[in-house]
Order: sequence, then C-alpha cells, then structure tokens
Amino acid sequence: MSVELKLRSFTPAEIAEIVGGKLETYGGDNGNAPHKYISTDSREGGAGVIFCAIKGQNVDGNDFIPGAIDLGSTAFICQYVPDAAKESGKPFAAVVVEDTVKAMGTLAAYYRGVSNAKVIAITGSVGKTTTKEFIYAVSSAAFKTHKTQGNYNNELGMPLTIFGIEPEHQVVVLEMGMSGLGEIEYMTKIAKPDIAIVTNIGTSHLASLGTRENICRAKMEIRLGLGKDGILLLNADEPLLLAQYEQLGKKPKLMSVAGHLGDYRAVNIRQKIDGIVFDLLYQNKAVTNVEIPALGKHNVYNALSAYAVGVILGMSDDQIRRGLKSFVSADKRQNVYDVSGITVIDDCYNASPESMRAAIDVLVSMAAKKNTRPAALLGDMLELGEYSRLMHDQLGQYAAQMQVQKLFCYGSMADIVAEAAIKKGIRADNVFVCVDTRDAQKIADMILETLEAGDILLVKASRGVAAERVIECMKKRRAKKKRS
Repeated sequence: MSVELKLRSFTPAEIAEIVGGKLETYGGDNGNAPHKYISTDSREGGAGVIFCAIKGQNVDGNDFIPGAIDLGSTAFICQYVPDAAKESGKPFAAVVVEDTVKAMGTLAAYYRGVSNAKVIAITGSVGKTTTKEFIYAVSSAAFKTHKTQGNYNNELGMPLTIFGIEPEHQVVVLEMGMSGLGEIEYMTKIAKPDIAIVTNIGTSHLASLGTRENICRAKMEIRLGLGKDGILLLNADEPLLLAQYEQLGKKPKLMSVAGHLGDYRAVNIRQKIDGIVFDLLYQNKAVTNVEIPALGKHNVYNALSAYAVGVILGMSDDQIRRGLKSFVSADKRQNVYDVSGITVIDDCYNASPESMRAAIDVLVSMAAKKNTRPAALLGDMLELGEYSRLMHDQLGQYAAQMQVQKLFCYGSMADIVAEAAIKKGIRADNVFVCVDTRDAQKIADMILETLEAGDILLVKASRGVAAERVIECMKKRRAKKKRS
C-alpha cells in the first residue's frame, strides 16, 4: 500500500532525526530531498516514495531494496542496506533502525501531530469494524472524515492509515485490533485519540491471553493514549468494563442497552424487516425513533457509540440521525441477498461466540417477521485455544435453543456443534455435517437440496474458514441449472 503524504513531505535526514535512526547516504545523495509517498511494498517504489523495509517471519523486506532502487526510489527506512544496493551506483539515502515497524510508528505519531483532526479510536472483541463504520457515517454527516480501510488495524496498518490523513480531514476514525498485551497501548500512544471506545469484552484471543480478564486488560490499554481532555466510552452492560468505572480516576462515559445505568441508553428497541428503531436517553433528554439500516440488537450498541461520538463532536440530533441512516455495512458483514429463492445472510467476515449468538438472533428475528424457516451454516470459530470444544458445544446448544430448524455444521469442530444441537432438541435429520472445508461444493449442494424457496439461511464462520466459498458454489449451481 502506497500512501501520499498530503500534510507534509519528509527528507531522509528529517526522518532519521524523528525516529532516532542512522542516516546513510550513497552515490552522492545527501538525504535532503523531500519525499511525499510512503510504502511497505517494494513493487510500489518510484520517485518520491519512501520504502519501509519490513522483516517478517518468511520474507525480509530489506532484501527488496535493490528492486525498489531500480524502480526509482531513493529513500528507505530499513534495518540494514544490502550489498547489492550499495553496489548499484545509484544515489539513495537510508535511515537504518533497529525495528522498521516501530520507526514507522514513531514517524506516524509525528505526522498525527501535524493534523488538527479529532481522532476517535475503537477497540473491542466484537463489533469494532461495524462501530467504526457507524461512527464514520455519523461524522461524515458534518465533517470531512478519514477512517481505517480494510484490516489496517494493527501495528503496521494503523500508521499507514494515519499517513493517509489529509489537510481537509476534520475527524479520523481508527480501528485497533490486537492479539496480545501491549499492542493496543503501542497503537493508542501513536494515535493520541481524543475519544476512545471499548465496545465489549468477548472470548476471541483466549488462546493467546488465557482469560477474559486479560482480554479486558489488553483492550483497556486504549485509554493510555488519551490526553487530559480525552473521553473514554465504555459498554456498561459488560461487567468487566463496568468494573473499570470505579477504578479509573477520570470517569468514562457509559453506554447501555440492557440496563438502567449509562450516560447514553437505548430503550424501546424495535426490529424491522430492514433495520432497527430505538429511543435514546442522554443528557436528560429523549430522542425517539432513531433508525439504523442494520439488523440485530448488537448493532444498537454500535450505533449508540456513534451517537455518543456525534454528541461529543457537537453535532445536532438531526445530523446524527441522518448519519446513522446512511450507514453501509463493511464487506462480508451481514449482507443479505437471494440465492435460488433462499434469503442468504452473508456474515462470513469473522466469528466469535458472541458474534455467532448475535447473528443467530438476527436470523431468528428475520425468520419470525417473514414467517419462514430459519437455517444456519455455522463454521469453525478460531483462536479459542483450550476453550474451543466448549465454545462450539455451546454454539450448538444456542442454535437449538433459538429454534434454528435446519443446521449445517462446517469445519473441524462440526461434529461437536452438531452433537450439542441434537442433544438440545434439533432433530437429527435436520442437522448436516461437513468436516472438510476444502469441499465447499459438497455442503452447498447439501443446502440447496435441503432448503426451499422462502427459507432464510445464515452463513457465518471465522475468516480462515472462507465460508463465502459455499455461497459462491450455491450461486454457480443455480446459474448452471438455469442454463440447462
């Protein structure tokens, strides 16, 4: 990804001073030429492009410096300069550092300081991307807004997002993901957010962090980048987050859907065919009939965060309402469409126990309103470690409890989900198992042979399962039948 630095350019000499690196010059380059692009891909090298050479587990980006030189790059942030680059005879300057990723973070922190934009940072076990999109929709109703694109929410991707800030941007919305302790702290100290949000504490990353308490600790690191006037927003319906309220010197703002405690409270929630309507209580006032074009109670939490951000940014209720109604879901997050007369809820982006239950709730609610049968393809949930078997057992039980009528279990844990669902009450002949995720066509055919036009099918699994291939196989089979 190549990013144009529109706030200001950098010379290699300036970069070396900012990041504390050693400036090395070759072929007559003095390190004082300004560069206005930055990239982590040597194939995007060219005049004015700073190539940041990242040393990964399998590939050493430093080895690609000669190739970037051939494309015209004359500035590098790297851990060493390979001999082939030195011997090229071409002029270039290199800022040599111990860790290129950390050097990029330091440079991004400097670049963030050049902008006057308000920065909103979001983390949480579930819903951070959707919350980001809701906040972006709301903020864009009044301000020029920049946001995290795709999965650029880690220690490498977030600095690239910051480098994309432009002079006209008034608000920046950053998503922060993590896999262990210390990662959110690192990112939030780069971003220096004005508003920080923790959406919830789930069970993702139990394999690496061991307990939900440790996950909470990791997520709460986001507050460490807030300035003295910064505002922290927490989900008051999560006991682990609510417990933080009493421990923090400066009290956060609380959001609630299920309880009576909160600075921002959603009440009287009503499900529609194509969205949700709720009333909002905040600052001793009531805002009625707030609409969002998204399904499921979990999206009320996401919208509540966005509403709170809009209020903090000084937006009017009408502006916030307009922003919420313009929300568009990110790719693979509950897109709904028709396949052979079957309504398919495509929610293949990722999965955790919490998001699985939320998606099943949406499925059952939609089916009830349409008076049709709810069916679900539930694939493996990854990164659960020693809790994986238990969580998949509970998933099968929940599907049965919510009266999913046709259940397709997909992946290495499919037998566990299926057995639990049958024990909890789903008839065995309504439960189907496909352990081999390499054969998406097999389970696609199983679905098409079992379901009828008018049925609703949820398709959800962790990203590594690539359950969207099942939907594509269903579409191709339908197209083939039409041609025959």
